[in-house]
Amino acid sequence: MLAPQIAIVLVFFYWPAVETLVQSVFIQDAFGGSLQFVGLENFEMLFADELYLNSFRVTAIFSVAVTVIGLVTSLALAYFADRAIRGAMAFRTMLIVPYAVAPAIVGVLWVFLFSPSLGIVAHWLRNVGVQWNHLLDGSHAMILVIIAAVWKQISYNFIFFLAGLQSIPKSLIEAAALDGAGAWRTFRSVIFPLLSPTTFFLLVINVVYAFFDTFAIIDTATGGGPAKATEILVYKVFYDGFKALDLGSSAAQSVILMSIVIVLTVVQFRYIERRVNY
Repeated sequence: MLAPQIAIVLVFFYWPAVETLVQSVFIQDAFGGSLQFVGLENFEMLFADELYLNSFRVTAIFSVAVTVIGLVTSLALAYFADRAIRGAMAFRTMLIVPYAVAPAIVGVLWVFLFSPSLGIVAHWLRNVGVQWNHLLDGSHAMILVIIAAVWKQISYNFIFFLAGLQSIPKSLIEAAALDGAGAWRTFRSVIFPLLSPTTFFLLVINVVYAFFDTFAIIDTATGGGPAKATEILVYKVFYDGFKALDLGSSAAQSVILMSIVIVLTVVQFRYIERRVNY
């Protein structure tokens, strides 16, 4: 009964991973007609490339911002949606809608909103003295893709946080109120510790999301520009492999990216999970 699932994992996960490892130690032409074994030369050239090292810095800023802002914002929205307020059901439904939007559409949507000439958000910013132009300013472009990526992931985080909040026994919150704890003390000492399993799960998911699943947003919103200001690691893998046609370097970058994500996941499970209360 496990055979179909095992076959899918082997064909669509392990086979491509092995092929990537093999390609990373070769130099080949764009059509795959000739191969030349170079060992670790592809990796050595990468770490001597300033543009590749810059993509590390860009990825670090982007992934930390998307993960932290996304989790904090989603938790705040879930906390208020869990309260007995008028229109809570409509509020929850509206927050789930963005998850149904394709990442490429999300990128195009926010590009229109922040368009220097036509965007309504750019118009509002000009009214307060901010000359927005993500086509020329790298920091503006980074802010744009962070906002788009966070907006896309908020719904996913919100669903899990809301489910976690609803699973907390109300008697514990009432007991904290009877003991004189305010709203913030109750959240910090009672609610958030009980949400730690959900928070840890979403932390791992959001880190992986920021590293991999934001490719379409970057591609449609900025294309890695301006001047490589938003070129994260996964986008550089695509650019070097499919546009620059340097398949060996692209494969080596894939191996490095996969290793980084594996190490981050192991560190999260090794150290952060110790603070989780199941």
